[in-house]
Amino acid sequence: MLFTESVRIAVNALFANKLRSLLTMLGIIIGVGAVIAMVAVGMGVTQRVTDSIASLGSNMLIIRPGASMSGGLRGAAGSRTTLKYEDAIAIKKKIKDIDYVSPTVQRSYQVVYGNQNWNTSVTGVTQEYMSIRDLKVMTGSFITEDDMNTRNRVAVIGMTVASNLFGEANPVGKTIRVNNQPYRVIGVLESKGQSSVGQDQDDVVIVPLTTAMDRLLAVTYVQTINVQVSSQNKMDDVQANIETLLRQRHHLTGTKENDFQVQNLTSLMSTMNETTTMLTLFLGSIAAISLIVGGIGIMNIMMVSVTERTREIGIRKALGATFKDIMTQFLIESVVIGVIGGVLGILFGIVAAQAISKFGDFQTVITVAPILLSFAFSVGIGLFFGIYPARKAALLDPIEALRYE
Repeated sequence: MLFTESVRIAVNALFANKLRSLLTMLGIIIGVGAVIAMVAVGMGVTQRVTDSIASLGSNMLIIRPGASMSGGLRGAAGSRTTLKYEDAIAIKKKIKDIDYVSPTVQRSYQVVYGNQNWNTSVTGVTQEYMSIRDLKVMTGSFITEDDMNTRNRVAVIGMTVASNLFGEANPVGKTIRVNNQPYRVIGVLESKGQSSVGQDQDDVVIVPLTTAMDRLLAVTYVQTINVQVSSQNKMDDVQANIETLLRQRHHLTGTKENDFQVQNLTSLMSTMNETTTMLTLFLGSIAAISLIVGGIGIMNIMMVSVTERTREIGIRKALGATFKDIMTQFLIESVVIGVIGGVLGILFGIVAAQAISKFGDFQTVITVAPILLSFAFSVGIGLFFGIYPARKAALLDPIEALRYE
């Protein structure tokens, strides 16, 4: 009953000085809101990076031609043409624990349909590319092995290309021109949206690899080889085996530097997640400083309250209130400030995070953990910074308190 009465007195004291109480809570409100909003921004960055890398495929190794940069210098001229289609075939046949292998070539072209044209990326791939990149065909079909063998001039287009060339019409079965060559559209891909770097993943035309190499680009090399490993814990072994195989095929002996690079997307994702987690913690820590400032505000106002209510404290002690009673009363008042400020701060933080996402065109992710943590911190701040004023009130001599004017 005493606790309930103390809470009631605390609330009445806050409402008796509404403006002062609101200004005291403002530091807590801003602090909690800032923590929630900044952590939401940081987690949004993490989510966007993760989604972008995941959109390239799970358990992925990407092999690129050319030596790694060493001392700020790139490999010698011609080193960018060291990967062959036969390398991809050898990897598929000789390396264990691999699900899919798809070499690719890519170049930008102007694609024309009727009186409409669109500059886009044209990518030559094999049929396994669909599984590696987790692509889904909305209408029509994807490239087949027969298209590869016969070097068919067929194309699968993304939603951006489809809307710019065909509008609302169904593109399947129609003929587009790429580099003045006719290509029959056999499928339209489902939308994948933008990547983390703002690249439109739907702005693409996909053609058979052999068609792109022989009829479009007239090249004998591939630009990348995408490898999907069957299990994440096999990634390092498969990567090492691929490097050994390619060194043998490219006649690289002894200390000769690799003329290719194998990029492990799982390791890249882990590194990026560590970086974005540090960014999130940094943003949250900066915002949490406002909570400390808010706590100092609580201490300040509670000290003023003790001074204003000196006679009241003296009367209560003269009527039998103990050290514990007075201490509890003032601690409850400071905690109530922290609780109300924390609740309002949570609402402010959620609204701020949603506003950043809507008007700033920036992905934010609101989760329960930072909300609970910041609220607990605000209550703890109220309790911590209320201890000194409460103790000062509880230690007042009742005789001196009653004389205070």
